[in-house]
Amino acid sequence: MTAELLLAAGKSFLFVFAALLPILNPAATAPIFLGLTEGASPKTRALLARRIARNMFALMVGSMLVGSYVLEFFGISLPIVRVGGGLIVAAAAWRLLNASHASDDRRTALAESFTPEQARRQAFYPLTFPISCGPGSIAAAITVGVA
Repeated sequence: MTAELLLAAGKSFLFVFAALLPILNPAATAPIFLGLTEGASPKTRALLARRIARNMFALMVGSMLVGSYVLEFFGISLPIVRVGGGLIVAAAAWRLLNASHASDDRRTALAESFTPEQARRQAFYPLTFPISCGPGSIAAAITVGVA
């Protein structure tokens, strides 16, 4: 009985990991994080990275556990969430392909204003949501939570 339970838990973990990793895409998010925190000290970056990771974990687990109840409450079906999440991911990808580069003045102003206090205030928005973990990944987490 215990071996079967461990096998089921392992399969569930691999399913969640394989479904969410391509959408969260930490390899693509890391350069964005480094670019946005360019003027921050290594200590501030480490603090911010831990806060973002904690926020993302809570957001994804919360979406998986509570998302189906929220959908049921509002009367939204799962296929609508799947289509909407796919459209959001496609729109975000299209925006990234057609994005213009930030000016040096804007980058300098952002880098100079990055203090540990600002890092604490901006750990959730915009760095966790929507940059690291956006609506597309929340839609995928809800879908995984229902499955």
